[in-house]
Parts: sequence; C-alpha cells; structure tokens
Amino acid sequence: MSITEHELKIKLEDVEDPDLGQDIVTLGLVNDVTIDDETARISLALNAPYAPSEMEVGNRVREVCDEVGLEADLRAHVGEEHGFDDQVLPQVRNVIAVASGKGGVGKTTVAANLAAGLEKRGAMVGILDADIHGPNVPKILPIEGEPGVMPNEDIVPPRSDGVRVISMGFMTEEDDDPAILRGPMVNKFMMKFLEGVEWGRLDYLIVDLPPGTGDATLNLLQSMPVTGAVVVTTPQEMALEDTRKGVQMFNKHDTPVLGVVENMSSFVCPSCDDEHGLFGTEGADEIVDDYDVPLLGRVPIHPDFGADGSKGPIVKDDDSPVQEHIEDLVGKTADKIGAANRQTVSEHTSDEPADALPTETED
Repeated sequence: MSITEHELKIKLEDVEDPDLGQDIVTLGLVNDVTIDDETARISLALNAPYAPSEMEVGNRVREVCDEVGLEADLRAHVGEEHGFDDQVLPQVRNVIAVASGKGGVGKTTVAANLAAGLEKRGAMVGILDADIHGPNVPKILPIEGEPGVMPNEDIVPPRSDGVRVISMGFMTEEDDDPAILRGPMVNKFMMKFLEGVEWGRLDYLIVDLPPGTGDATLNLLQSMPVTGAVVVTTPQEMALEDTRKGVQMFNKHDTPVLGVVENMSSFVCPSCDDEHGLFGTEGADEIVDDYDVPLLGRVPIHPDFGADGSKGPIVKDDDSPVQEHIEDLVGKTADKIGAANRQTVSEHTSDEPADALPTETED
C-alpha cells in the first residue's frame, strides 16, 4: 500500500489528544512527517517524557502507521517557535514547583517522591531543595557522595538513585545547624542554585519551594521558567485557607497550577481497616471547585510516608501500601505537565499562518 506524506498526516487526524479533546494535527502537535522507504519519520511536539497520556498518543500514532504498512520512527521536539526558548535552564525541559501554604503538610515528602517516581519511570530528573530554612530533601533521598565543583565553580549535584539533588543542607556543617539568613542572602543562594549548578539534560526539575508566599518563593517564580505548580495541603481548615493564598499567588504570576495533593487525607486503622478522617474529609475539594484546578490525589496517613524519611522514597518501596497512591500521583502529575505544554503549543500554532508550521525534526 502506497501512501503520501500528506495522506498520512490526514490519517493522523484520527489520533485524539486524551487531555485536550482535539486531534493532534488540529492542535499543531505534528511538526513534520516524512516517509523514507517503509519508515514514517514523525516529529511530535511532546515534552513530558514518560507521561502516560503522551505515551498513549505515541502508541496511537504507531498504530496508524502500522495500518498503512509503515514502521513509525517517532521523535519529540518542542522549541522556541512554540514559546519554549529559555536561557536560564536551557537543558531542562520542565520545571515543576511543589508548594504549600504552610509548613508541616508533607510538601517535601511529596516533592521527593514525585522526583523519585519520575526517575523510576525512566526520566532524567533533578530536585532543587529551595526550602532554605528547612532543607529536608536529603533525608528522604539518600545521597551518593558529595556535591562536586567544576573549574568554573559550578556545582555538580550528587545523585540519589539517579535523581540529581541540590540542597541548602549541603551548605551546613551539621544536619541540625540552622540556616540563619536574611532576604538578600537567601536570594543569593537561590540564584546560585539556579545559575551555578551543572544540572545537565533533565526532563524534569522538581523545585521544593519554601512554605508560604514569601520573597524566596516570589523571586524563584520570577527567575525561572516554571511549567506548572503542584500545591500540597491537608484537609484541615487552616491549611486550606493558606493553600488558597498559594493558588492565588500562582494565578497572579501566570503559573499554571497542575493540581492539588491532599496529604494526610485519612487514617486507615491497621487493626480493623476502618478509615478515619482525623483532619476532616475531602477538604481539598473546595479548592478544586473554587479555583477550577485538578485534584491530583489523596495520600493517607501512614508511618511509611513522611514519618522520618529514613526508608527513602515510598514510590520505590514495593511493600508499602502507600506506593499505589504515589504511583498514581506521579502519573497524573506527568499528564498535567504534558497537557500544559501541549496547550501552549496549540495556542502558539493557532497564531501562525498555515504555511508557517515548523519542520524541525531533531530531538
């Protein structure tokens, strides 16, 4: 069966984006199609590696090619023509801020497990522990070695099972030494972590923000290209009030809120399996309804998750009953990242004349 590149592109209109509800051609997600012998080389504007939805799109494209007797050679490319040109972190595809309105809700535990979960799926991941006064990421992600220093004085992040980690905790002599820093010094450290770290190529950089809406958080939002934010809360009314402030802060800075995580959502009694809402029930639903943001997941209270971090990331503990909740959270977050990126591509493409579609095919 012989088919032209134009005919193949028309057939790709049958592939619907599972999140945006339109076909990938109309959305402008097909950069280029070429056919060489019996191989279709297709460049897609996808930018969230290992996100379930984008993997689904890739599988559907392969099915379309198979139906017409072609082998699919798929490539992903999103460049400056779609608004993805950045000079601050040029080798980082996605920067994900993890925030909370107040401390003690499990923000760092969620951030560390999100990083470990994405790395477990095969992505290249880094985590920036930007919580200057409470740098606890290294307690959850055991570090292999110490930070290195390049000849130009850039910091080389140590790794935790493949996740590259930078934390203020590396800068203190003892684990319990306080970081007594005023605003200007905090900002100095933050800019060093952003501009003076050799992250290398990353699919995702998770940024564990300080709790609240202070200067450090605002400066970070203004200094780096944030793909979206994950907001962590508990069902308690006081936590929810502060969470609302955080969501509004991101909205004012045009940062997409990928969704809300309700941590400590319930307690399951290990003796009788009864479920108890110790801090209230379904509190995050109010935020979801009021601000039209997704609920990424509810994580129950469990000694494995957030007790002291000594067991490492729960997402890699096959024996933990919490793992399923975190795996689901990681997948949904990756999907929201992909959807936000594809929406950006679609908006930029709709502003271009029909003959100006990009033809770049490099990965």
